[in-house]
Amino acid sequence: MQLNLHQTHISIGDFQASCESLKNLIDQNVTGLHLFPELHFSGYPLQDLVFQKEFWSRYLTNIEQLDLWLTKQKENDQLLILAGGLDYEFDENNLITHITNVIYKITPGHKSQAIYRKCLLPNYDIFDEKKYFTPGNDIGTVQFLGKNIALLICEDMWFSSGYEYDPVEALKKSKEQFDLVVNLSASPFFIGKQEKRIERACEISSELAAPFAYVNRVGGEDEIQFDGGSFIVNGDNVELVGKRFSSDLLILDLPDYKKPKKKLKSDHINTWESLFNPNLDCSHSPCLLNSLSDNGDKEVLAAVVFGISEYARKCGFKKILVALSGGIDSAVVVVLAKMTGLPVEAVYMPSLHSSSLSYEGSLKLCQNLGIKLKNFPIKFLHSTTSHGFMENFGDQLAGIADENIQSRLRGALIYTRSNQTGAMVLNTSNKSELAVGYSTQYGDSVGAISPLGDLYKSEVYHLAELINKDSEIIPREIIDRPPTAELRPDQKDEESLPPYERLDAILEGFLSYRFTREDLIKHGHAKEEVKKVYDLYTKSEYKRNQFGPIIKLRPKSFGFGYRVPITARKK
Repeated sequence: MQLNLHQTHISIGDFQASCESLKNLIDQNVTGLHLFPELHFSGYPLQDLVFQKEFWSRYLTNIEQLDLWLTKQKENDQLLILAGGLDYEFDENNLITHITNVIYKITPGHKSQAIYRKCLLPNYDIFDEKKYFTPGNDIGTVQFLGKNIALLICEDMWFSSGYEYDPVEALKKSKEQFDLVVNLSASPFFIGKQEKRIERACEISSELAAPFAYVNRVGGEDEIQFDGGSFIVNGDNVELVGKRFSSDLLILDLPDYKKPKKKLKSDHINTWESLFNPNLDCSHSPCLLNSLSDNGDKEVLAAVVFGISEYARKCGFKKILVALSGGIDSAVVVVLAKMTGLPVEAVYMPSLHSSSLSYEGSLKLCQNLGIKLKNFPIKFLHSTTSHGFMENFGDQLAGIADENIQSRLRGALIYTRSNQTGAMVLNTSNKSELAVGYSTQYGDSVGAISPLGDLYKSEVYHLAELINKDSEIIPREIIDRPPTAELRPDQKDEESLPPYERLDAILEGFLSYRFTREDLIKHGHAKEEVKKVYDLYTKSEYKRNQFGPIIKLRPKSFGFGYRVPITARKK
């Protein structure tokens, strides 16, 4: 029996494309087992779209039209398609009573048939599937060409303490002999996720004594990136792996099961609880952030470039606009923008306090990348605004107010340029700054999407070094200079914040939800420094709440998966 894993790249709500992909297969009179990802017919994640009549009526119409077409086709018992979709139930008033996430069995000559319901509905981080779906509570199997195939949907392979039912254990207790286990997934990317998927799949293959086929979707949906990486494992052997961040088709003859060389048994290190393990090396005092591996850096680079490209394409942007400051963050962002292949324009907006190094570094960077650099000084606008405040309010602009108006002038100008050219503005803030509110609301916090919002400042430097691995794209003087916002004379970030090496470690302790202030002090961080960082972090919630989408790279990130009341008491 031939296995075919269709790693598709179809947008949410593109019902026509999802149905056409199946029709094309059947028209070609192919044979074998063909697997398509979770919710192939609708896309994922859907959130409240599933409740909107405009959405579900179109969805059901497309399924009905597909069924009508299927019944007119010649029967082919050598072909079986398994694809993920939605199954709706309504009451007598046509109101939704249940929605289930299902696997459809599709064969020529017959209507589609929902044969399995997803059992484990994740309800953590970015997931809130219990709000939308009704869970299944039984095993799923299908027979094809004399083979007994076990069925799972995405989370069903990730049993944890948060669930009462274990689909894998239920399959094991059924005492059935399986020839294959399949998992249709829409599994979001984070650093190191692919290794965890394969490790868990090998465990299940060993437990159920059958090869395991995993098909994942591809696509950028707001903050979330679906990276593909579909695979087939057999015991502890990886038979085939698909491309990352690209559609793909994996074809393999179903192998006989091979018993692993050593026993594989899950100790639940792969379950969702592991998402909240702090990425800290606590063998040092103070504890420090673990550095990204070379492979981790490359994953980040691929994910961010893919995320920018997807967001631009799906929102209708054909050009990218970046405000260059001469600092490391905007330098990395403009490189990432260039890597998308879209036209990029950079704008340098110096103030009275900007150094010649900032301009020279920005110009050299743009020359290295072959992109245009526009120079728009703001010192005259700043001066006019200062005089206007004095004249109309009777108060001199000074301190934070004077610093922030410079940033807000830049924000206004970059979006005015965006209006002129239709280009998408990229935000240049990093996770460290976002965590402590070290950015100006409606100033440097603006942007359609944030490529660096899930990378700490120290990790941005790692990414810069990877970018420069083969040749110096980002000028060395940008990487080596002390971080500064250049909003007052001789300003340095470390005048307002702890050194990023320590700041990032403290923040990771808080953001993993595993460390208190006392824990961090016990791990060697200075009491006053921890208190200062915690105060800045908790007082900046209102800024984060109005921030743009952040390309998710971590198990726990700011954005949709991070929901904290703005008005919670700060102590």
